[in-house]
Amino acid sequence: MLKITQQRDPASESVSLILEGRLGGPWVDELDTYWRQLAMNSSGGSMVDLTGVTFVDAKGKALLIRMWEGGAEFRAAGCLTRCLVEEITKATRTGSPRVSRKGR
Repeated sequence: MLKITQQRDPASESVSLILEGRLGGPWVDELDTYWRQLAMNSSGGSMVDLTGVTFVDAKGKALLIRMWEGGAEFRAAGCLTRCLVEEITKATRTGSPRVSRKGR
């Protein structure tokens, strides 16, 4: 199961998505749909908080890569998400890093 919580900052028009649980299987499609709707309706930046994610399958990783390429920033903590975010951002780096690390 994957829980997706959205938080909007009216001052900056940015949106944060807080993910908790497993990013795999049918939950990847749920997040993809949510992300596409958010991208169409948001003019500010997007932060994706992965600190509560406990598992990411290959399809979930591919979605995170697309989100990164679409301008998302990631917040990561713990071995799983920090390593995953570093791998994604190093492989697709096109400019300044958009990564926030918490709990080093």
